[in-house]
Amino acid sequence: MAMLACLLLAGLFLLVAPRGDDEHIPTINYSMDVANARRAAPYLVWVPEGLPATWLPTSSRLTQDKHGVTWRLGFATPKRSHGMVAQSNESPPEKFANRMANSDKAVGTQQVGADVWERRYREDKKQRSLVRRLKDVTLVVTGTASWEELGFLASTLRQQPKPDPLPAGSPGAPTGSPAATPSPVPSASPVPSASPVPSASPVPSASPVPSAS
Repeated sequence: MAMLACLLLAGLFLLVAPRGDDEHIPTINYSMDVANARRAAPYLVWVPEGLPATWLPTSSRLTQDKHGVTWRLGFATPKRSHGMVAQSNESPPEKFANRMANSDKAVGTQQVGADVWERRYREDKKQRSLVRRLKDVTLVVTGTASWEELGFLASTLRQQPKPDPLPAGSPGAPTGSPAATPSPVPSASPVPSASPVPSASPVPSASPVPSAS
């Protein structure tokens, strides 16, 4: 009887205990950060496109300061490691890359599509990083994920065009004092016409000279 009770309890535990396949990872919607980054960044923002649903977005942070515009977007990978896309126009770019990768030493390169990315590895943190420097932005794909997963994440990055300017009066549209309408230039007063010159009085004709007697 005691054995039967133990078996029933064990079965009940298996029914109600959470399973690894059903784990819940909180996710976020980062579409607002995409829109804000496209508007704020002086460079064309890179956004993952076509990621499978097994890539779960877990964090997004957009900052703008005197160093530049920086956006960091984190994911839980299909193998439940961590991968993050970081991009910035911070100068010098090497400083940004070193900070994101937690390393300043390259350990090789990795081909991602038609592009070559620099590999970095931080042994004590088990952190792998792919770095790509462009003319106006530095990209870093980093995390505890494998080189394969990081390479796949990097391969989905696509540049986004700049958004159209917001119409005047729309929320977020730049505001300012309306341009002053120039005052009309007053028309010049008419030049008074000159008074007519009076005609000269006729010269009286000379009296006839009397003939001599």
